[in-house]
Amino acid sequence: MPSSDLKNDHPPSETGGLSRRSLIGRAAALGLAGPAFITGAGAQTGSGKATPKAAPVPAKPSETKPAETKPAEPLPEPRALVAGPGTNRLKPEPAAETPVWTFDGKATLPVIRVKLGETVRLRVENKTDKPLSLHWHGVRNQNAMDGVGAVTQPPIAPGADFTYSFVPPDAGTFLIRPLVVGGSSEPSGRGLAGALIVEETSPPSLDQDLALLMQDWRLEENGALMPFGQTAFAAASGRLGNLVTINGRPVPEAVEVRPGSRIRLRLGNVCNARGTRIRFEGAKVYVVAVDGQPTDTFEPLRATLPFPPGTRYDLMLDMPAEAGASVTVNALVGNGLVLATLTTKGQPVTEKRPPIAPVGENKLLPAEVKLQNAIRRDIAITGGAKLDKDKPNAEPAYAGDPNRVWAINGITGASGTAPSFTVKRGQVVVLAIRNDTAFPQALHVHGHAFRLLHPLDDGWEPYWLDTFQLLEGRTARIAFKADNPGRWVIGSTVLERFDTGLWTSFEVT
Repeated sequence: MPSSDLKNDHPPSETGGLSRRSLIGRAAALGLAGPAFITGAGAQTGSGKATPKAAPVPAKPSETKPAETKPAEPLPEPRALVAGPGTNRLKPEPAAETPVWTFDGKATLPVIRVKLGETVRLRVENKTDKPLSLHWHGVRNQNAMDGVGAVTQPPIAPGADFTYSFVPPDAGTFLIRPLVVGGSSEPSGRGLAGALIVEETSPPSLDQDLALLMQDWRLEENGALMPFGQTAFAAASGRLGNLVTINGRPVPEAVEVRPGSRIRLRLGNVCNARGTRIRFEGAKVYVVAVDGQPTDTFEPLRATLPFPPGTRYDLMLDMPAEAGASVTVNALVGNGLVLATLTTKGQPVTEKRPPIAPVGENKLLPAEVKLQNAIRRDIAITGGAKLDKDKPNAEPAYAGDPNRVWAINGITGASGTAPSFTVKRGQVVVLAIRNDTAFPQALHVHGHAFRLLHPLDDGWEPYWLDTFQLLEGRTARIAFKADNPGRWVIGSTVLERFDTGLWTSFEVT
């Protein structure tokens, strides 16, 4: 049975902080249709008329309706989302502005908001000089819309465009990340990122709903971006930046809120490689969703959460009642880094609200994952730089093929690589993932949400994930129902590693 307790009653997790016990107690290593619109990160929801729904995933032949059913309503015209060159003031003057890539010419990151059941319909225009595709990280999408260039679609060539059109099946917080086989790190490192927020049909009563997206940038002293394609980065910890931004602006992000207001924070890590831990100060914070999927609310132990690339948390908090009070969101980087400050100002909120409670449940996900007849597969991650045991203070070194740095089950992911395994739709899959490298590995399963199993398969953590981190030398087991047809990637969320082979795929038929 699944565990729902908050006590550490089980053996320690092997995932470096991604079980529920570690979420609350352990440190991790490291156009739209209708009312939907694109805003700068942190803006609040607007209102408008409902939109027509896109066509659902095709049903099995035995489930199809008679031919006399009404034809589907025509889809709305897509809204353009233009990726192209721009600038961003990342370092203060006299440093020059940094040449970056932006969406629609704005340095702030886009946040796409829709209501559950509405259609996301965007024509992505590629005005950069590199191939591009956009992955909707965490969306249990239709396969053709998953946005993995050279796997689920041809990359969008410079000067070309591609229309994404889908209805997200789940409410939640999801990310927009460039993802092209062999070419993901550069568009991400140049600034392309964003969020997709699918709001519940009946959202909780709030005063503000804020998205905070963490990026980091690797800059020269003059503000220019350092070169891309460094094998040393790909073979080790990835392209770690030396400047952190929230929503495209240098930290800390300053937000004014009313005293006593109830806030929903949607945190997302869109860094190329940086994982950290997040700590909250100034108020009690409650987790209401992990990786976009709702969970029973809980307060993180020591107010700290692990935050590897690709991870999302939905949190709720009540601000202090007095004016001038502040709540901070901090990254445990170096001596600590303030990412955002929420400060109370203005008239206090006098509305009486019940205690913070769960935001609901996702009834599309199974109540339990039946493991008895599961298809079981092993995944071993190898490659990368090596540590010299005789020189413990030396940096990890790599001397192999720069295009084949990493492998899964001995195979380096590349365009044309066959799926690792195939399962029939509806089968339960259990993956035993072993990290035989010298580094923690942050991994993402596309198209599905999974449960993190206890070491003896005697239960699972009581929340769903699509991204998790596995410490070096450890093994973790995950389980999911393969109910989404198509070819789906399992890959590193550290994009330099993805570009140099740290991914595989499976097929659901």
